[in-house]
Amino acid sequence: MALKYNLAKVYALSDNDPEFVNEILNLFVTEVPEDLMQIGEGIKKKDHKHAYAFAHKLKPTLDLLGLNVAFEEILQIEAWTKTEGKKKEIIETYKSVKSQVKDAIKELKKDFDL
Repeated sequence: MALKYNLAKVYALSDNDPEFVNEILNLFVTEVPEDLMQIGEGIKKKDHKHAYAFAHKLKPTLDLLGLNVAFEEILQIEAWTKTEGKKKEIIETYKSVKSQVKDAIKELKKDFDL
């Protein structure tokens, strides 16, 4: 019932093509968890460039799926990587993004039988 995500941009981009929408959703469900894990690894190892690369890669996807809070928080993670901040400054933000994505994936799998 789309509580955790908003597919308006996906449908607009696809001209309401259900196959295209399904493909986007499948990519989100399969690739985003790996990208998030890579951000976590970058934070854990204080590898700011690594964390930035995956945060930057993930940013448009969060926007496309209407995960607005997670999108704003991924911007915070990007900013943190640029200032090469301390791990404790960003860990809660990362956990929040991870939780929102997990919830959205769970809901998408249920709503679209993915």
